[in-house]
Amino acid sequence: LSLELPYNMVKSFRVSDLQTLLASMGRSKSGLKQDLVGRALRLVQTEYSPELLKNVRQLYESRFPKAAGWLPARRPDVVPVTQSTRSASPATNGHGTDYLNGVPKPSPTPVSEVKLISLPFYQTLETLVPPTELIAQNCEKLQDSPCTFELTPSQAELIRNSSELRPGTKSVQVVLRICYTDPVGVQEDQYPPNIAVKVNQSYCHVPGYYPSNKPGVEPRRPCRPVNITPWLHLSTATNRITVTWGNFGKRYCVAVYIVRVFTSADLFNKLKHCSVESPERCRERIQDKLRFDPESEIATTGLRVSLICPLVKMRLNVPCRVLTCAHLQCFDAVFFLQMNEKKPTWTCPVCDSPAPFDLLTIDGLLSEILKETEDVEEIEYLTDGSWRPIRDEKEKERERERSNTPEYHMLDMCKPGMNGHSPAPSSTSQTGKLGLGGSTAPTGAGGGVVVDLTLDSSSEEEEGGGTAEDSEDTDDSPERRPPKRGRYDYDKDLVTAY
Repeated sequence: LSLELPYNMVKSFRVSDLQTLLASMGRSKSGLKQDLVGRALRLVQTEYSPELLKNVRQLYESRFPKAAGWLPARRPDVVPVTQSTRSASPATNGHGTDYLNGVPKPSPTPVSEVKLISLPFYQTLETLVPPTELIAQNCEKLQDSPCTFELTPSQAELIRNSSELRPGTKSVQVVLRICYTDPVGVQEDQYPPNIAVKVNQSYCHVPGYYPSNKPGVEPRRPCRPVNITPWLHLSTATNRITVTWGNFGKRYCVAVYIVRVFTSADLFNKLKHCSVESPERCRERIQDKLRFDPESEIATTGLRVSLICPLVKMRLNVPCRVLTCAHLQCFDAVFFLQMNEKKPTWTCPVCDSPAPFDLLTIDGLLSEILKETEDVEEIEYLTDGSWRPIRDEKEKERERERSNTPEYHMLDMCKPGMNGHSPAPSSTSQTGKLGLGGSTAPTGAGGGVVVDLTLDSSSEEEEGGGTAEDSEDTDDSPERRPPKRGRYDYDKDLVTAY
């Protein structure tokens, strides 16, 4: 076959078809439709394999079920209407083909071929309604698709006697799951537009949209199983579910299961007991990454790993990473599971690669390093599998300053002669003066002398009305004015000299 036919088929695919095709061939399925189309066309051009052609053909025939072989389906010019068809069905022609507004109605895909992806927080116990396609009953945009089921006495007893995750929420639940009707690969939960779920005449809660923090990105709705347990008859009575959905060309199927719901703490306990990589295996992995490659021009002598979790910017507690990721950087397992419990993305926070729960592992070597280091935020792995701490530049500078600072002996300035000068003769008991131009006060408890440094000889002469000798002669005179005091109980401008 030439490339023209697969090219035309890929160009007619919807976004969901393009994502399914790229995912089945191991390619990224994120991006706008034009990016997906270009990626799929390059895939057809570079990998023209039987497996690729089979996937393209299955996707094309699932969208155009009446197409013969590789030929595109054509809209009939005239819808044949005969008496026999009128009596049989108003929308069936003489050849048994169903038409809706002149276009062939899509035939339902066998439900046994649709497989829903397994979810880490849900363990399927029993299937109440297998995957069943939502069939449009008319040409209206909003469709109502009902289904019914009954619980057996043992199933109702199992739900009633289950423990509570939180008040009003059982650990064993009946959930409704919706996905694309696509037999290729494993399908993730996907809600149709304008979805509403009514259980026994009561509308149940369907998760809303998450606001986007990025400009120009539309809010995304987290598609997860819908818990319908609170609205069910936990008896042998018939339960009726009505799903309202928008009919905009895509095909969906619905299924009902009894599941056991796990919490992030449950998954963490499972991870600790089942998926811990030993320190020896971690050292081997480090040595493999740092092994000398003679064909490479650059030799790597070490790998730096941060001890800060990229999710919460805090020190790691339980270092965890994905087995399929090439990096050695870890993230905290507890925070990662808690975040996916609230908003399931299962994406590695380091490299944005898929991080399913089954591929998570706890790094045993880094766990030991975290116990040995308390004030280190980064380490470096060496070629022999050992490691060394990486100190912060500011901390290095502080250590360098401490090592270069000379030691000085402390001098007791209260002792006479320790400051290199002989003690001044104290005449407090004789004249109450300490030389010319100063006045003294009683000594303190430490032996210091209070000296008024603000007065000089000229100020004393002006205050005393004569020379320094005159002031000495009149020290004991009752007419001497007392020193000025401020608002506090000590002399102004007095300091203690040691």
